[in-house]
Amino acid sequence: MKIYGVVGYKNAGKTGLMERLVTEITGRGFSVSTLKHAHHTFDVDHPGKDSYRHRHAGAHQVLLSSRARWALMTELRDRDELPLSDLLKHLDPVDLILVEGYKRDDHPKIEAYRAETNHPVIAKEDPTIRAVASDCALDVTQPRYELDDTKGIADFILSEVGL
Repeated sequence: MKIYGVVGYKNAGKTGLMERLVTEITGRGFSVSTLKHAHHTFDVDHPGKDSYRHRHAGAHQVLLSSRARWALMTELRDRDELPLSDLLKHLDPVDLILVEGYKRDDHPKIEAYRAETNHPVIAKEDPTIRAVASDCALDVTQPRYELDDTKGIADFILSEVGL
């Protein structure tokens, strides 16, 4: 499977770019899965639901299934967060996996950048960033795309991964 990342600081436009890329690339006939890193505790379950009760009773894994979808939740409890390479093993084979976050891992990435955030440009120090998508001109050596140039960015990523 091919993997490509979208990184950037908070409010840089990563999630919007990911969403547009999934729409664009799947519209071209490729299968795409996504993996997003959350920097905070999150819960896809809700108090009072049976699955929530199972988890809080101590279940290591809870699998929910319906006619429309299934989801597997695994409780880490006091264990370390899994590395990206281990998480990728849980995904079914597809043409492309787009990863939001995991900026310290060594897969190829595009950086989303918005001037208003006033953060440093990660691409200046990170050779795994192959291009930058920004809403302003930047002094970078990598190719730069307008943040909303979804077609151009998709063309670049698909070319990079050989699809």
